[in-house]
Amino acid sequence: MGLAGIGVPGLILILIIALVIFGPKKLPEIGKAAGQTLKEFKKSANDLTSDAKEEMEDAKAIVTDKNSK
Repeated sequence: MGLAGIGVPGLILILIIALVIFGPKKLPEIGKAAGQTLKEFKKSANDLTSDAKEEMEDAKAIVTDKNSK
């Protein structure tokens, strides 16, 4: 099954509708922009996740130091 239960026939139908609406010249530009947006979103999410992990490790180290004294 495809994305969120759409399936292959649904994806093909969506692609055909997008081709009719935007035309063959505009479709690659839209795809490229969507890809770049997704790449930036993933990068930001990874940065936020790594920042949160670092803060959790720092907090754990502080608690461990306080408990060992």
